[in-house]
Amino acid sequence: MRKLALEAGDRIMEIYNADDFDVKTKSDASPVTEADEAADALISAGLREAFPDVALVTEEQADSHGQDVSTFLIVDPLDGTKEFINRRGDFTVNIALVEDGLPTRGVVYAPAKGRMFYTDSVGSSVEEEGPFDHDSPGETKPLKVTDPNNSALMVVASKSHRDQATDDYIGRYEVKDMTSAGSSLKFCLVATGEADLYPRLGRTMEWDTAAGHAVLAGAGGRVVRFDDHGTLTYGKPGFSNPFFIAYAPGVELKKG
Repeated sequence: MRKLALEAGDRIMEIYNADDFDVKTKSDASPVTEADEAADALISAGLREAFPDVALVTEEQADSHGQDVSTFLIVDPLDGTKEFINRRGDFTVNIALVEDGLPTRGVVYAPAKGRMFYTDSVGSSVEEEGPFDHDSPGETKPLKVTDPNNSALMVVASKSHRDQATDDYIGRYEVKDMTSAGSSLKFCLVATGEADLYPRLGRTMEWDTAAGHAVLAGAGGRVVRFDDHGTLTYGKPGFSNPFFIAYAPGVELKKG
């Protein structure tokens, strides 16, 4: 999964650094680029070869969205397409394994930022330091969420999908500082301790969140539903998520 993420990242950056690239609109009005499609083809072929008996769900293949599965691989080949199109750099390659409804392994690679996060063989999360060799992982540092100060929280929120409801919810906490980030990097900033809390009051799909969720869980963090603070599970009909909150466990969660 790590190697496929790197290979996809290389292909994405070739297109990102070109003078121009094609952008199309999908049936749900969201954009898709040739980078999404190229990365998807590469990752899907690699996963099917390596794990032929495991179901595969990927954003760019609509025929994979009708499956009823609780254990599966799930891919967003280019999470943060709007960031990619606007050349802002906050986009990632997301690959995850979900087992019995929970993401247990994940890779989040931000090729434009040179940051790579993943779970190791026992499910603990690390950040690998670049430059990245496809065949041989380099130096890694273990990730662990903060022990947050509830009177001075660090909050991360979406860069492209910020709204008043999110701001109102964040306003219920005592916040020291806020930052914004695109794609699944928000989960990773909580996993590294760069943030304590990431609330998402907006539509997301499981391929947007599974890899980041796995990385955060492997660093001791949690992801819960916004409505009842129950665990966010995977394999839901249509692979659509409810609103959710990702956080370091010491955060005293507020009701919506």
